[in-house]
Amino acid sequence: MATEQVEVTDFLQRHKPFSDLAASELSHVASRVEIAYYKAGSPILTFGQDNTHWFVIRSGAVEVFRRDGELYNRLGEGNFFGELALMRNRPVRFPVVALEDTLVYLIDADTFNNLFDNDEQFADFVEVEDRSRLRESSPDKKDNNALLTVKVEKLIEQLPLILPPHTSVQDAALRMTEEGVSSLLISNEHVSDDASSDDEPVIGIVTDVDIRSRLVAHGLDLSTPVTDIMTTQLTIVQSNQYVFEAMMLMLKHKVTHLPVLRKSKPIGLISHQDILRYESQNSLFVVKSIFNAQNVDELAALKDEVQTCFSRMVDEDANSQMIGSAMAVIGRSFKQRLLELAEEEFGPPPIPYCFLALGSMARDEQLIVTDQDNALVLDNRFEPKLHDGYFNDLANFVCDGLDRCGYTYCKGGIMATNKKWRQPLKVWEQYFTQWIDKPTPETLLHSAIFFDLDGVWGKKVWADTLNRLIRKKAFKNSRFLACMARNALLRTPPLGFFKDFVMETDGRQTNSINMKRRGTAPIADLIRVHALSVGAEGRNSFSRLNGVIDAKILPPGRGVDLRDALEFIAMVRIRHQAFDLEMKRVPDNDIEPEYLSDFERKNLRDAFQILSDAQKYMKYRYQPGRNL
Repeated sequence: MATEQVEVTDFLQRHKPFSDLAASELSHVASRVEIAYYKAGSPILTFGQDNTHWFVIRSGAVEVFRRDGELYNRLGEGNFFGELALMRNRPVRFPVVALEDTLVYLIDADTFNNLFDNDEQFADFVEVEDRSRLRESSPDKKDNNALLTVKVEKLIEQLPLILPPHTSVQDAALRMTEEGVSSLLISNEHVSDDASSDDEPVIGIVTDVDIRSRLVAHGLDLSTPVTDIMTTQLTIVQSNQYVFEAMMLMLKHKVTHLPVLRKSKPIGLISHQDILRYESQNSLFVVKSIFNAQNVDELAALKDEVQTCFSRMVDEDANSQMIGSAMAVIGRSFKQRLLELAEEEFGPPPIPYCFLALGSMARDEQLIVTDQDNALVLDNRFEPKLHDGYFNDLANFVCDGLDRCGYTYCKGGIMATNKKWRQPLKVWEQYFTQWIDKPTPETLLHSAIFFDLDGVWGKKVWADTLNRLIRKKAFKNSRFLACMARNALLRTPPLGFFKDFVMETDGRQTNSINMKRRGTAPIADLIRVHALSVGAEGRNSFSRLNGVIDAKILPPGRGVDLRDALEFIAMVRIRHQAFDLEMKRVPDNDIEPEYLSDFERKNLRDAFQILSDAQKYMKYRYQPGRNL
């Protein structure tokens, strides 16, 4: 064995996961290793590049970044990186830069994949290590304001137009027209190539406004050099600064354009319109647009903005809770604005009412593929002959409007247009009491939908009243909970997911899996039963699960496993919908197993197994007659 290979073998066997490999496997890996050296500050992996190797750090240290430039992790001797791109067979998502002079061992993709596919212990360690890094380094993203986390370079769509100072205004205007830009930079002819030089690379900026106000308005000749009308004393921004910093600079210096430099080199020119355009894809901006809409046509025109907002959150690595919550807020906003418009159309309501959101919207788990589930709670003074005409018109206006805005009609008729779901508060209290005290197959299906409710308009306190009633009546009601558990077990994780087809519970074979019906929905159903049994107050599945974990009714560690399973399954579903949008396809919940990466297949198998085990435990815990 060559001396170099012996040294590689000795190093690898001191570090996991190599230390657990058989001697023959370790020797084979060492024989395939290539060595690379990176100087401090040099890039090792860049965002979007194809990766063909797994990197193991022999000496030195590296920094791993998120796509927005935020530090993700620091790694040193014996650590590894680059596995995520190999496992998913996708371009690099986490750029890596050498923090100091660094020597790395390169293991080719074929060798890595062979180990990953055939050595369970190796695969488990790599995945667990990768997940633990993610948990330890994930920042708190509750703010959800992209301007605070996105770098200026994200706004740059093209290189800036840069002209020499002797250019005439007419020639400059012609170039601006050809390039389709409203501004340009004037270069410094005397700038030095020496990186240590204090010379500025640009000396001025010219905009459409400058040509109008400084040339045309003063009757100057078109041959006037651009230096006579340019703005000097430039305010510049570095590409790695945050967008909100650029916005603050514009406000502070009362400018509308900023040259963007990478170190000393101009790479772009951004305007306040670029910031506005980017921010318009933010969920808060979409909500503002919804409430500014003056009619249903204007609301319906916002569907594309909602989809863009969804895709952007996925692209920025938001988690399922952030995405579900943002989309639910947008959905509620559509309902609220439609109700405002309805009251403008039909006049003020004759009696108070509360408009309810049900299901995923109430749980803050709504995605881009959704129908509408809603209902009306009316004041107890409700008299059908006097009042139902108004509320029937209002319900139809809102539900028709929601359908036009992308929230399709509920096929099961769970909408306020259905008279059964447009009732006084006392009737709703009777409904829920009867469903819990005397459950039937039909009312159990209703419970799975209506027990996730949220008031979005009107007397929202009535929604709180109904939620308290549900918790009080269901708490430790062993008979009702046993029925709910049995009903929740009707939707199980896919049995043949990793074969060439999926076996549905009714015996049908299909080549796709519905990730809602066979993934997120069964978990939400299961968590709901546990939450009702302990009186947990949350509506969101993650919030409910926290209450369940605190109540200590699950075996140790099962609650955390269930939370991870829900997050992973939800994100596979979310990424699939975002990919459909990117491919200009109608998004759905159906995923073909052959289109999943090896990483997704393996982790879905684990997540479905966690769900299956959790359902078995639920069946045991909520046996009829068992004391809780």
